[in-house]
Amino acid sequence: MSSVVRARRAVRETVSGLPPAFWWLWTSTLVNRLGAFVATFMALYLTLDRGYSATYAGLVAALHGLGGVISSLGAGVMTDRLGRRPTLLVAQVATALSVAALGFVRDPLAIAGVAFLVGMASNASRPAVQAMMADIVRPEDRIRAFSLNYWAINLGFAVSSMAAGFIAEYSYLAGFLIEAVMTLVCAVVVFLKLPESKPVRSAEAAAREAGVRLTTVLRDGRFMGVVGLSFLIALIFQQASVGLPIAMGEAGFTPADYGMAIAVNGVLIVVLQIPVTRFIEHRDPGRLLVISALLAGYGLGLTAFAGSVGVFALTVCVWTLAEIVNAPTQTGLVVRLSPVHGRGRYQGMYTMSWAVAALVAPLMAGFVIDRFGSVWLWGLCAVIGTVAGLGYALLMRGLPAGGEEKAGGGEEKDRSAVERPAEAGTTSAV
Repeated sequence: MSSVVRARRAVRETVSGLPPAFWWLWTSTLVNRLGAFVATFMALYLTLDRGYSATYAGLVAALHGLGGVISSLGAGVMTDRLGRRPTLLVAQVATALSVAALGFVRDPLAIAGVAFLVGMASNASRPAVQAMMADIVRPEDRIRAFSLNYWAINLGFAVSSMAAGFIAEYSYLAGFLIEAVMTLVCAVVVFLKLPESKPVRSAEAAAREAGVRLTTVLRDGRFMGVVGLSFLIALIFQQASVGLPIAMGEAGFTPADYGMAIAVNGVLIVVLQIPVTRFIEHRDPGRLLVISALLAGYGLGLTAFAGSVGVFALTVCVWTLAEIVNAPTQTGLVVRLSPVHGRGRYQGMYTMSWAVAALVAPLMAGFVIDRFGSVWLWGLCAVIGTVAGLGYALLMRGLPAGGEEKAGGGEEKDRSAVERPAEAGTTSAV
């Protein structure tokens, strides 16, 4: 009984102290991910339902990813100039409309074009979400907040992935329309419950903001180092959905075997994300990033020795632990290195590193597996993880251990929702 009491206390401490606006943003994220059906069954829809080739399906997936790459930077600029709330609203409404349209178009060129628009629209909300979360949560609570948001993303993804199969058996069009409706629900939540969180600017702050451009981000050596290392980490994690199913298929395992192995990832994140976050919340982020990079690289590297579904599942456990540690820690580091009035652009550049990795990872997996075999792919993952770990160790040298971040706005360092209760609303947490 005491363990139950301790568990309840741990959950209460994890979710307490965060502003109401955060929970509305969290709810919007969860609803969005619960309805994320299209990405799950797009390849099956194009090949089985529409009868197109696997090559065409791959082209559409690549265009979808390219749209995300392009929108990352544009959405970051919008987040800083127009505000977090307008950017979210535009992105979510555009996503709903384009996803609905994708369910009705039949011409191959039209499908490819709309898929590109879906990629742009769906990825455009990410810089705004991350910037708003940094705005409304106190610096000391950000790791916890980012972890809870990541937990919601994975919980929603796990549920939507299971639901997508049943919906696809009934009607692919229903899946498109359900996702469109749920995305519109997110937009309604944002419109009704989330005020603009962009920090209040003095004249001096406005002048400094005007000086924060994309070239400013590119000249920020330490931050671009984080972007580069983020790209390497994303390359590793992407192989779980790109290289792993190919390698398991070549080794004689069935899609159901892959499904059982990869399901461990979602289950572990849902079960462990909150307790692990409590453990790492106040620990050295540099050390955590080094450890997570090594766990990611060598966790995928161990796949080279897997000969059964059980062993594959064990390797998934290793790199999933890396994902649980890396996601909130790295996001927190990005916020620390971003000037308050340039968060949108900085978050956009960071988001782009993952979008580019989603484009490069399939090409890397296909080339290495075809030319050298899957064992070399897993060895390459271990090498990339080692390089990323060393990179984090060097990058974090001289970075203050506390929660300081760039002010970017003179005396206005960070006006969070806690400091502006009138703007954050008074509704209780969801």
